[in-house]
Amino acid sequence: MTERTIVQRTVPGRASSATLPGKQPRTGDGNFRLNPARLPNVPVQFAIKRIIDAVSAFVGLLILTPVFLFIAVLIKLDSKGPVFSRQLHLGLNGAPFELLTFRCIRTDSSPHQPNGNDPRFTRLGSLLNGSNIDMLPRLWNVLVGDMSLVGPDPHVPDMLAARRSYSDLVQGYEYRHWMRPGLTGLAQSRDLRVASGASLDGDPPDRL
Repeated sequence: MTERTIVQRTVPGRASSATLPGKQPRTGDGNFRLNPARLPNVPVQFAIKRIIDAVSAFVGLLILTPVFLFIAVLIKLDSKGPVFSRQLHLGLNGAPFELLTFRCIRTDSSPHQPNGNDPRFTRLGSLLNGSNIDMLPRLWNVLVGDMSLVGPDPHVPDMLAARRSYSDLVQGYEYRHWMRPGLTGLAQSRDLRVASGASLDGDPPDRL
């Protein structure tokens, strides 16, 4: 078993009972200790999962190639600019990677992530984003090993909520980086996908 111990300082107004994955009494210096988090040492299972991810992504990309080409043509006809957008996200062990999506906003607009009925969306981009079709290129991220089919929602570096870093707000936040982010997962299945550009402007994300 791989064991890691994390020591964090208490956040004012937060009960110590919220510690993850367990709790221990506070120490005399005002700190509290999280119980050691254990990462299972199951290399065979991880290898099988990676094989399933790679094969599934390859087959998916192969089948969806005509759809990708059709969408690419529509994007080019709808507005000037590249077909894909690339944004830096954090993956396994906190390593950065470029998340690939279909471009949904105009190239002359602000780089901040649009939400809802934001006017920066192109006509086609609003449809792609609302239906999550813009995420299909992430299959490439799965194929090359940046992501997995199932895992936590990919976050941008220094993700903010209400202008505060997630790493400061959420105890044990770093545990999520022990796995590859997923194309789908608990957050997505509950429609709680984070606005991927929330950290760029410091505004609270509309979905947590």
